[in-house]
Parts: sequence; structure tokens; C-alpha cells
Amino acid sequence: MTDQPVPSGDSGLGPIGDVQLLAAMLRSDQTEVASYARVLSGALAQALPPGMVETEYQRSVSDRLAGRPGRAVRLVVHGNKRDLELREAKNGQIDAEVRQVVHGVTISRRSIGMDDWLQALAHDLAQVAARDSAAREALQRLLHG
Repeated sequence: MTDQPVPSGDSGLGPIGDVQLLAAMLRSDQTEVASYARVLSGALAQALPPGMVETEYQRSVSDRLAGRPGRAVRLVVHGNKRDLELREAKNGQIDAEVRQVVHGVTISRRSIGMDDWLQALAHDLAQVAARDSAAREALQRLLHG
């Protein structure tokens, strides 16, 4: 895979600016795994390759009875040679982790801060958008309204 830039849309900032804009957009007011899951499972996820975004839910009895999926407690974005994971910590915070993956096997993992996780996510989404026109269009709609 080549690291091709995402074509810049109306921002005038170029590919690096678009990645920074996406990271800033995701960072704003996102304080729980469920918030990130909503953003990534919306219109953008429909344009991403199948299986790229994986969400784990915790369902209460009332969720099951009402047919609701429950509350997102874990989110994994499968990128090229790495997985980015967010999970709900016991203290109500978010734990972020990046895992290096080779042929489906995790060879290393490390905890990272949310800013680093968001930068890694924006980079991975930019790579997908560089390869796939539907993903590129969805990313541009997200970034530029």
C-alpha cells in the first residue's frame, strides 16, 4: 500500500490539513466510546470497507427487550497493519491502544493518549480515502459539510 494523500476538498489546507481537521472534529465533545462509535458507524462507516469498524456493545435487559443494541463500550478500527482500539475504562474514562498486526496476529500493543489515537485514526482514514472514491467522498462530506 502506498501512502497517498487524500485529495483536499474545500478546506484549502491540503491533505495534511484535512487529516488535522478530521482529528479536531472527532476530538471535540467526544468523551465516551459511544460518541466515537456513533461518528464512525454513521455515513462514514457505510463508505469504509466492510469490517473496518468493529463495535462491542453492553446490553441491559431493557435494551434486549426493546431490541436496542445497547451502549458501545469498545471500538476497534482495523487499519493497514494496525488496529486502533478504544474501550471504556472502569473510571468512566477512555483507554486508547494501538496494536501492530501481521497476518491477523497482534505482535505488539501499547497504550496511547487520545490525541495520538485520533491522529492515527485520521491517518488511516486518509489512506482508505486515497484508495477508494466512495470513502473519499464520504470523508469530504464529513469534513466540508
